[in-house]
Amino acid sequence: MSYHHLALAAKDMAAIHEFYEDVMGFELVTVEIAPVMGGGWGKHFFYRMDGDDSKFIAFWELHDVPGQEDHEFDLNLAAKTPPGTNHISFGVDSADQLNERRQQWNAAGHDVLEIDHNWCHSIYTRDPNGNMVEFCLTTGQFGDAERERALAALDEKEMKPTPPPAKMKQWLASEYQG
Repeated sequence: MSYHHLALAAKDMAAIHEFYEDVMGFELVTVEIAPVMGGGWGKHFFYRMDGDDSKFIAFWELHDVPGQEDHEFDLNLAAKTPPGTNHISFGVDSADQLNERRQQWNAAGHDVLEIDHNWCHSIYTRDPNGNMVEFCLTTGQFGDAERERALAALDEKEMKPTPPPAKMKQWLASEYQG
């Protein structure tokens, strides 16, 4: 079983399109336009990731939906969770690809946070809905010890922290030299 698509509502579909197609490099491939459960109608836009016809991110542009003026599009604000808790992560295959994505975000005017989590290396920015998006490269391997630690954490009631990140760096768009 694999991931097929994640669907989210868009606050500003034009800004979402520009970010996910021009900045992220995903391709808008189709739209479904239909009534929405509960009333109103929507356009459901699908963006193909990395040319793979089995993996998409999709966005709803909603119209005439009851209560629409109260919709919250930032996942963490909607859930009342700390910033960055709910986020969208996309995979890359190499450190070069991760660096290219960081440069692409900076060149498009987005600040980037880079974190080496000791088992994966990530970069983060925010999309036009305010949601944190991530590109992530798995750098570690998982064995019995990692699984045992994870299973033990399921029952722990006190914080037993893992090692801190090996690296954290903020890449400001204003300092990007291209």
